[in-house]
Amino acid sequence: MEANNNNNSCQSQSQQLEDEDRLSMLTDDILLSILGRVSTRLAATTCVLSTRWRHLPWLLPEVDIDVKDFLSVTRPDPVEANDMEKAMVSLTKAARSFLADHQRGSTISSLHLKLYLINTFLCEVGPLICDAVDSRLLKELDLSVLDETDILDYCEEDMLQRAQEIDAFFSAYPSVPHCLTKLTLYNVGFDKLDMHHVLFDCCNQLKHLILIHSDSGANSLFKIDAPNSNLCVLNIYKCRFEIIEVICLPKLEKFLWSTWVSEYAPVTFGFVPSLGELELSCGSSYDQCEFKLSELLHGVTGLHTLTLDFQGENLWLQPEIEGLFTAFNKLRKLSIRGIFVEFDILWTMAFLVAAPSIEILHIEVWEHSCDIGDTRLDSYPERRTPQWEMRLGGSENRLLKNLEFTGFKSLEQQFTFIRCVLERSPNMQKIVLRGDEQCKYCDALEESPRPSKFPKNKVEQEMVVKQIRHGTFSPEIIFKE
Repeated sequence: MEANNNNNSCQSQSQQLEDEDRLSMLTDDILLSILGRVSTRLAATTCVLSTRWRHLPWLLPEVDIDVKDFLSVTRPDPVEANDMEKAMVSLTKAARSFLADHQRGSTISSLHLKLYLINTFLCEVGPLICDAVDSRLLKELDLSVLDETDILDYCEEDMLQRAQEIDAFFSAYPSVPHCLTKLTLYNVGFDKLDMHHVLFDCCNQLKHLILIHSDSGANSLFKIDAPNSNLCVLNIYKCRFEIIEVICLPKLEKFLWSTWVSEYAPVTFGFVPSLGELELSCGSSYDQCEFKLSELLHGVTGLHTLTLDFQGENLWLQPEIEGLFTAFNKLRKLSIRGIFVEFDILWTMAFLVAAPSIEILHIEVWEHSCDIGDTRLDSYPERRTPQWEMRLGGSENRLLKNLEFTGFKSLEQQFTFIRCVLERSPNMQKIVLRGDEQCKYCDALEESPRPSKFPKNKVEQEMVVKQIRHGTFSPEIIFKE
């Protein structure tokens, strides 16, 4: 028996060595492709596997160093100052290792760096990045300045202080902003600084900018006039601008704004010849008025993808068709999300009239128990059914081939809408019906799961198919929970 166990052990070790040898026989480019799919921290640990792997992590063309990877295994919530400092100690060591000239075997095409704004460590990380840029070891930097403080708990003084620290960091280490291609900021207040200068003049290679609760004060105006900017993507989330005037951003391709405080249209566009994708997402508040989408899109002629998300609240758009023809003449994909489940959805047909070039239409209905009754925020007004009356004439949507419907519940108004789309779209090929998206807040409130209105079994699905096709239409209908 003991001899058999020894034989099995030897065979197992032999097989393990054989597998390792097979893996080690792969070329560097294949092994680097494998390492590129895991975190940089995990990739770095592979150097202890064998001498064959020892040099590989320092050949990775893209390096991702995330301070959260260095937090304790349990990921403390909330993250305390002591946890941040310990994580930043480890991050600094990792940055020093990957950016050291003597260890690098190749240029870093892109460094993705996520850190906490702690001055002690910025004074160490800054020179490392500067030296790497100046020696042409590093080409591009993707920097995220993280913050663990909840937006509701932040005070103005803290936001102003963060802005001062970021400005001082950029001034002390000028190679950092000059190699920045992507920047993400949390809870930064530029009230006392020239925000445009910091973000566009200093960061002159910036292609992607994400601002999260970062602005120049409550109800402020932000004018962007940057004819030499390389910015392609601008993402605004819960910032307090009254309005953003995009006067000139010639390379801007994608603009996203979620949750604004403006009473009217939150953004205007001037010279944006490359703008092709626009996403607006907001739940209306008491002092919010409806605005015309055509006024917001004035000057935009190349839009191909549009997403409008009402987050289950009242519509913040005025009814119109004719004014949208120019802005919608190249529109290919339209997503209308967050429509309260009790609202009529036939009004969305107006967009099909205004955009006969649409190929993909996505409708999402909103039904959440976490925003009903006592759980509903006081800042939201009473929901009112949209009263949009308009003539839906015009030509057919011959390019529309795919309809996706999220939150489908076998309601008559939903069947009416889908059949109306089919009547207008003779070349419709596929309809995808999905159930409600998972919501952790709803799940926490409900002691027992609500009975689903989504057709699950074959009999229910066949009944839905019959009602949709109505003996006239023949698109493929797919059910996805």
